[in-house]
Amino acid sequence: MDQAAVLPRTSSIPVAKPGRTVALLVLSAVGTVNFVDRQVLSVLAEPIRKALQLSDTQLGLLTGLSFALFYALLGVPAAMVADRAHRVRLVAGACLLWSFFTGACGFATSFWQLAVARFGVGVGEAGGTAPSLSILADYYPPSRRPAVIGLFTVNGPLGVFIGASFGGWAAGQFGWRGAFIMVAMIGALAAVALAALVREPQRGGLDAQPAGLETRPVAASFRSSLTLFLSRPTLRLLLLASGLSAFVSYGMLNWIPAYLMRVQHMPLNEIARWFGPAAGLCMGLGIWGGGALVNWAGRRSLKAYLYVPGLSMLLTAPTLALAVLAPSWQTSLALMCVPMVLCTIYVAPALALVQNLSPVASRATATALLLLAFNIVGLGGGPLAIGMVSDALAAAHRLQPLRIALLSAAPVAVLAALAYFVAAGAVSRDTAAVLQETGQ
Repeated sequence: MDQAAVLPRTSSIPVAKPGRTVALLVLSAVGTVNFVDRQVLSVLAEPIRKALQLSDTQLGLLTGLSFALFYALLGVPAAMVADRAHRVRLVAGACLLWSFFTGACGFATSFWQLAVARFGVGVGEAGGTAPSLSILADYYPPSRRPAVIGLFTVNGPLGVFIGASFGGWAAGQFGWRGAFIMVAMIGALAAVALAALVREPQRGGLDAQPAGLETRPVAASFRSSLTLFLSRPTLRLLLLASGLSAFVSYGMLNWIPAYLMRVQHMPLNEIARWFGPAAGLCMGLGIWGGGALVNWAGRRSLKAYLYVPGLSMLLTAPTLALAVLAPSWQTSLALMCVPMVLCTIYVAPALALVQNLSPVASRATATALLLLAFNIVGLGGGPLAIGMVSDALAAAHRLQPLRIALLSAAPVAVLAALAYFVAAGAVSRDTAAVLQETGQ
């Protein structure tokens, strides 16, 4: 019989911690700034391309790989520091760093200058998500984590909404350079608020303690964390499925504004008015809904952690094709709402599953390993691959190459769905192993 939760509820585990709501709100605000920065660059891709005379491949590098490479590779060391050091100060310092480099983007006059600034943004943002999730995991018990992580990760859609709407407005008022500088100032304020308002929680205070262990374990080494992560079939398959899902979602997110403006001739002011709210609402519904749905269905079967994102990615493929093939920007944007909901459902279930299948001593590091797949395969590969396909089709004199390039993401969504379905067969066994390790 399938178990109803990854870790058991016991009367010895406290159900509340002082300041946890403030921590959730402030950490979500910092995460929102993170995504505002990313979306501003995507929304302003067309004016930046014209001003700096860039190709679609270069745009794909700027919106994806130039950021994702440093973000992902430094995410693991930053998470290892978070497993040992004061996490709140780490996240606040990281926010200040990435805000500085966001402002530097506004002064770039060439592709390489903008790329270096994006490298710096990636270095700073590497210290954001995994430590933040580790903090929240110590404010909320295991049974609450899927829903809480779903709420936290709504910072992505909220950042998309603010980045698209605010970025489009700010670019119209102050130019694309001014938009970057304004976002940097907001980020600096968020960092100060985090350092002032959020307390560092006790590590592992809400988790079941391994049998025979009288004190909380010290932080695990990277090698032992990696070995444990890869020893669980569920996490190995989740790494693949999440990377492919992120490839689709980041590819869509980064290229839809340029597609609507270039192929469907949607004006920039209409992007700010309609795309920003639509994308933010749809992706927020997807991320929050994914967490809430798994929080409910996971009580009956742990396979829900994999079936829910698997089915959503399977449905992403045909709905994306319908939206991209629509005849006008109004119809295309309306139809695009469905795949924008579906392609983000995977986020909260994946992050929650990693939190619950990882030991307290290596939780942030395990999260960073998952984020490595999110960002190298997803953020780094998705936008770049679509840009390269678009340039190749343009060189072959194909009509509307960006439209065809976006369609190429649909088969990847099907592959992601298959990986989730295979992983569902292993989750119960891995959960039993966790329960055995903790003496339950």
